[in-house]
Amino acid sequence: MKGGNDDVASARVNAKLIPLLAAAVLIAGCETADRDHVMRVSVADQKMYVFKQGAPIASYDVSTSKFGLGDGRGTYRTPLGQMAVAKKIGAGAPVGMKFKSRRPTGEIVPIDAPGRDPIVTRILWLRGLESQNRQAYDRGIYIHGTAAEHDIGKACSYGCIRMRSRDVVQLFNTVGVGARVEVVPGSLQSAVAKTDEAPKTEAAQKAAPVEKSEAVSKTSRTARKPHMTKADRR
Repeated sequence: MKGGNDDVASARVNAKLIPLLAAAVLIAGCETADRDHVMRVSVADQKMYVFKQGAPIASYDVSTSKFGLGDGRGTYRTPLGQMAVAKKIGAGAPVGMKFKSRRPTGEIVPIDAPGRDPIVTRILWLRGLESQNRQAYDRGIYIHGTAAEHDIGKACSYGCIRMRSRDVVQLFNTVGVGARVEVVPGSLQSAVAKTDEAPKTEAAQKAAPVEKSEAVSKTSRTARKPHMTKADRR
């Protein structure tokens, strides 16, 4: 009879512990959303402007879709409107690391390697917050590094927002999950004229050694080739 009572007591203790353990796991799995940073992407300028608490801190050349703007499945277009960083992928990966289906392949692709156009270095996966971009996450719309850096500054992507590897590392180290991303069709230059004069963020300064790695990679560059195939793309 005593054994039966012990079993009942143990069951009661376990019943109390289960919700506590579940809550602990939930809390551990949560990441504080980044409410300080906003990235505004101008399709007209082919630039990204980064703000911290409303003040411009950086700007980067980017590449949006060569197929135009929109959110339809299979269109390869860049969605407009308000989005947020849902996931950050690739922390600590070497510059030039190729990703396939958001997983590192182990291959390092040099900058502007002839005929190559893979996703490299870092990925910030975006989630749409409006009806006009509600399919962004399922479509796999990212901010990511590209090996085809000669195309940065022109609309040449397949829907994502492409960046140079050194720039996407700095951005990755600056913004967190939950940071807002706004894509607009028009120019933002007049509104953020002082952005390029802003000092580098602390995260950007810490990422400075990346530029040295890039400089080494540049030695393997060759002349620009005709537009490459989709073989390396997701």
